[in-house]
Amino acid sequence: MKKKKITIGIIIYLLSSLISYTVFAKIDGSGRSIPGVIVDDGGDEVTDGSGEVMLLEIDPAAPKDQECPLNGQYYTQVEREAWEKRRPLYVMIENAPDARPQSGLSRADVVYEAIAEGGVTRYGALYYCDAQKQDVILAPVRSARTYFVDWASGYNKPLYVHVGGANIPGRADALGQITKYGWNQNNDVNQFSVGYPTFRRNYDRLNGQEIATEHTMESFTEALWKVGEDRGWTNTSPDRKFGTKIVKGTEWSDGFTPWTFEEEVAEKGEVLKASYDFWSGYGQYDVIWDYSVEQDAYLRTLGGKEDVDLNNNQRISAANVVVMFTLETGPIDELKHMLYKTVGRGKVIVFNHGNVTEGFWSKAQRVSEIRFTNKFGKEIPLARGKTWISVVSNTNKVTY
Repeated sequence: MKKKKITIGIIIYLLSSLISYTVFAKIDGSGRSIPGVIVDDGGDEVTDGSGEVMLLEIDPAAPKDQECPLNGQYYTQVEREAWEKRRPLYVMIENAPDARPQSGLSRADVVYEAIAEGGVTRYGALYYCDAQKQDVILAPVRSARTYFVDWASGYNKPLYVHVGGANIPGRADALGQITKYGWNQNNDVNQFSVGYPTFRRNYDRLNGQEIATEHTMESFTEALWKVGEDRGWTNTSPDRKFGTKIVKGTEWSDGFTPWTFEEEVAEKGEVLKASYDFWSGYGQYDVIWDYSVEQDAYLRTLGGKEDVDLNNNQRISAANVVVMFTLETGPIDELKHMLYKTVGRGKVIVFNHGNVTEGFWSKAQRVSEIRFTNKFGKEIPLARGKTWISVVSNTNKVTY
C-alpha cells in the first residue's frame, strides 16, 4: 500500500510539473512573456515574424504621421499614445567582441558610441518611439561612464540604465556623478539596486556559445519602464512636497528641443562609404558604413563583420551617421578610464542620403541637447530615422 501511495504521488507530481510547464512556459519568473511569444485569447502565439514580442495592435493601413521627438521618424497614433506615457530609456550596452552580437540595437532611436576604456567601445542607446510595438531584449547591459551620463543629461532625466559604473574618486567617477545630479532612486536604474527580474543573467544568450559572466546581463524595455512607473517617473516626474506646498511633476519633454529634421527628403548623393577607427591597432572596433541607395540607409560593418541584432538578425543601419570630434583624455587611472569633452564645441561630420556635411557640434551645458550646425551656423537638417553618433578623438580621421 505504501509503495502504491508513493507511485501515485510520483504520477501526480509529474502531471503537475507538465501542467505547470505548459501554463508557464510562455512566461519567466516576473510574469513577463518570453521574447517572441504572445498568446492571444484563442491560445495562438502572436509575433511580428522576427521573434520579438508584439505589444500593440496596429492597423497596417494606419497613417504614420506622428513625429518621434528623438529622431524625427514617423509612427502611428497608437505608438505615440504609448510613448507619451513614458520617458526615454538611455541604456549602456557593451561592445566587447565576446559580447557580440548585441540584442536590441536595431530598435534604438539614437545610439551614442565612444571608448569605455582600453580601446574598447561602448554604446549609450536611446529607446522610446521604436520600442513601443515590441518588448525589446537589451543585452549585454554594462556599466556607466561619466561622459555617457553627460550625453544622457540632454534628454531631461531619462531612465538611465546600467550595471554599476566607474567609481574611482576623481574625474571618471560616474556613480558619484549620478549621485551629485540627484538621479539615485529617481531616474537612475542601476542593476545593483534593482536586480531580478528586471535584470537577469543569460549564459545562453549567444545560443550555446560559452561566454563570460560580464557579457550575460539582459534587461527588457517593458520591465525598465515598469521600474519608472513604480517610482512615479513616467512621462512626468513625481510631485514633490516642500512643507505644506505640493510642486507638480514636470513633463520630461518640457524644454527639450528636438534636432532639425528635413521637411523633404534630400536628393541622394554619391558618398557611398564612410569608415573610421577609434584607436589605432584595435581593428575589432573599426567601423564601416555602406550607403544602400535602395534602403536609403547606411549599413554597419564592425570589426570586418556585418553588424547584426541578435534579437531579429537584422543588419544595424542608420539614416544619419554622425562623427563627433572632441578632446580625448586618458587613460587617466589604473582601470584605463577615459574622459571626453562633452560641453563646448567641436567639429562634426554628418552623413545622410549619400551626402556629407561638415560642420560643428555644440552643447551649451550638461543638460543641453547636442546641436549640429554647418559652417554658416545653421542647423544641419537630419534625415528622419535612426541617428548613430560616434565620438572620436580630435586626431582621428574619417575616410569617405
